[in-house]
Amino acid sequence: MAVHLHHVATAVPAASYAQTEARDVMKAWIGGDRRTDRLLHRIYGHSGIDRRHSVLEDFLGAPDAEPSGSAPRSDVPGDPLVAERAHEVDRAPDGAWTRPPVQRGGGFYVDDAGGFRDPGTAERNERYRSEAGPLFVEAARRALEGAEGFGPRDVTHVVTVSCTGFYAPGPDLEVVQALGLDPGTERYHLGFMGCYAAFPALRMARAFCRADPDAVVLVVSVELCTLHLQPSRDVDAVIAASVFADGAAGAVVSARAPRGPALRMDAFVDGLAPEGASDMAWTIGDHGFEMVLSSYVPSIVGDKAAAALGPLLAGSATDPSELRRWAVHPGGRAILDKLASGLELPPEALASSRRVLERYGNMSSATILFVLADLLREPAPAGEPIVAMAFGPGLTVATGLFRTT
Repeated sequence: MAVHLHHVATAVPAASYAQTEARDVMKAWIGGDRRTDRLLHRIYGHSGIDRRHSVLEDFLGAPDAEPSGSAPRSDVPGDPLVAERAHEVDRAPDGAWTRPPVQRGGGFYVDDAGGFRDPGTAERNERYRSEAGPLFVEAARRALEGAEGFGPRDVTHVVTVSCTGFYAPGPDLEVVQALGLDPGTERYHLGFMGCYAAFPALRMARAFCRADPDAVVLVVSVELCTLHLQPSRDVDAVIAASVFADGAAGAVVSARAPRGPALRMDAFVDGLAPEGASDMAWTIGDHGFEMVLSSYVPSIVGDKAAAALGPLLAGSATDPSELRRWAVHPGGRAILDKLASGLELPPEALASSRRVLERYGNMSSATILFVLADLLREPAPAGEPIVAMAFGPGLTVATGLFRTT
């Protein structure tokens, strides 16, 4: 039975900041010596990122300062939601909805002297609780609005995904209530799996639809990575701080015949590179969640990508030479570069991944959905195969094979 990804919608917080601005803030907090300043310039300058979004409006200055880059902007004329929500919407470059800034007094990270305030884990998680819900709801709403032929009463399952915060009752219930879904809608939450977690969520959705042809699954991912910033001179910590950002995405999955552009979900295969288990990790500390993102990760991913491809394509009658476009989680520019080199990909193969990295940074599990959304916007012949990859703790290499309709 064919199961399709009918539509993917994205949402980001309104506050955003240029990568150069983020670098200069980090220099003010941990810099001051020549070695650290040179390290910051090199890592931020070679990240492949131009701008990132955050739920923290005070990130770049005093608590009462205007958030840098949060002024409305649009280059997506004709978007049906622009007129409908013109009074409250900022536009990201590709049309992602941006949540308007929430006005609050007091700084989250910045103290009165401009230094780093280092909030505890409880305070960070409480901010997650207040900010994540509206993004879950908006991403889910936009996904349904953009999926032709689907409405709230069609949804039978909701799968929410996040690794940057916890609360219960959780966002799955908020989505059901805010969108007016049936109270009996089945709800599931995937937590703390890291950057590849959208793949298990889509795999779950595919299984539900295969078990019940009438199932309609709403998958929603929200990650607020900037709530766990921890300035440090450690190289791995600097790398993590230079790439992570906030974002949300929603997707509609069903076995119905698509009425518009869609992706048929043919296969999912997970692989492990256990030698990299210590190079990518995510734990809970006293001052937020602590990320380990080693500089060795790109090399490990590059070495394992070709091996992961064989099991995914086995039995699919897909020749690697047919693969023109790829959807790869842009964990950082070095990861994309190493993977492109290891698989001998032409420059245009990873265009969507590089575009998402440049505009949004690494939004953990939501990022691969941004890449798939970008690919769905491009005209493509029916039946074109697309290989998707994402990476997470383990070190897990998750892959998916999709085909355009």
